[in-house]
Amino acid sequence: MKRPNILLIYTDQQRWDALGANGNPEIYTPNLDRLAAKGVNMTHYFVQNPICMPSRISFLSGQYPSTLGITHMAVPVPENVVTLPKLVKNYGYVTGNIGKLHFLPHSNRDHRDIHPSYGFDHLEISDEPGCYEDAYRAWVRAKVPDQLEHLSLGLPPATEDWYRIMGVKDEIVHPEREPKHAVAFPGRDDVTHSAFVAEQTEAFLEQHRDDTWMCIAGFYSPHTPWVAPQRFLDMYDPEKLSLPDYPPHIDRLRTDTHFSDRELRSVKQGYYAMVSEVDYYVGKLMDRLEALGIADNTIVVFTSDHGEYLGDHLRYQKGYPGEDCISRVPCIVRWPRGIAEPGRIFDGLVEAVDVLPTLLECAGIPVPQELQGTSFRKLLRNEPFDGKPEALMEFGGWKSIRTRNHRYLCEADGKEALFDLRTDPMQYFNLADESEHRELLHAMRKRMLVRMLQVEQPLRRTWVY
Repeated sequence: MKRPNILLIYTDQQRWDALGANGNPEIYTPNLDRLAAKGVNMTHYFVQNPICMPSRISFLSGQYPSTLGITHMAVPVPENVVTLPKLVKNYGYVTGNIGKLHFLPHSNRDHRDIHPSYGFDHLEISDEPGCYEDAYRAWVRAKVPDQLEHLSLGLPPATEDWYRIMGVKDEIVHPEREPKHAVAFPGRDDVTHSAFVAEQTEAFLEQHRDDTWMCIAGFYSPHTPWVAPQRFLDMYDPEKLSLPDYPPHIDRLRTDTHFSDRELRSVKQGYYAMVSEVDYYVGKLMDRLEALGIADNTIVVFTSDHGEYLGDHLRYQKGYPGEDCISRVPCIVRWPRGIAEPGRIFDGLVEAVDVLPTLLECAGIPVPQELQGTSFRKLLRNEPFDGKPEALMEFGGWKSIRTRNHRYLCEADGKEALFDLRTDPMQYFNLADESEHRELLHAMRKRMLVRMLQVEQPLRRTWVY
């Protein structure tokens, strides 16, 4: 059996509805829409943590954050954690990661140092665009060095603190970080971080066209700040973009300088432009697979590590308490040789931890018992498959479950939240303290407890005692 190649196209901070195939009439994503039309589009796919590092290691290990002991940022992933590249290497796969991986904190290290391999054969790590001397800047320096001054999107605040305390100085030009509006990338279109990820992923595919391989294309977009080449910004007229649907008690908190209509539309323009730039490069990657003659037996998974508030709840970025705009992200699987009746939409609940066991089953590789996800291979075959009864999200100090119609959250201090998604899909109205919902609250508490007991994973014993 010729095992399938695996291409994971992994964006950062892309909410589930930032995709034309998921019903958004404003955004321009023709290549991703075609990917969905030729694969299976899971419209209720949920990540297990609302921020980058814990979500990424959970996804690539098939384990819940609490099992890994990584529920918040800045915890370096132990090198002995078993992840996708390690699981496929014994079966002949050549493995690579281009762009963002984020298994290590990025603000307190020298990015020129050799990165732990984590089982990858090929690593070109760039966790932030242009603000560190890393694989991205080295690529531009070799290609068009006069563009180096345009690459940084701003120095992260934690990095500023580390530089000051440690006496580190760099010669990189850093603009203001995270302006609340769209910004045109000041350099050439072909030297953005997304261009780097796409070009180097294509080079990996060409180099290993005759091998069996697994590669992650780790795009940073559409993560803040909202910077994209002008040609992608020009795809959107901000005056024609919709505003969030705020309930009255939230809407009256807005002012001319605090989540104004103009600000919200400019932010959406920048965010959508970043998604459209990724979409452009997804098209180039798909074309390359076809040109190399390996598209039919390549599993392509497109997904993201978490979503983006984009002004909902008068917030930007991600984090607590992980509403659908944060926990629910796109997930499309395309595999011409292995998907029956492509073009299907599945609206049952699926979790990010389910992807790894699915890929292993598709590749004919044993699924270790430590993996906590559930394979959805039956879904790809178009066999009966219901999805999960609830999706779990974990963070330090709180956990939540999301069923088809409700969401429940419990914090370490006993605070609770309950939302009815049928009447309040954006989760603005907490029903936990309302007496008429007491029975539902009790039922969701029990579901949370049962789920936690189900995912508990003690160390494996070696004999009876």
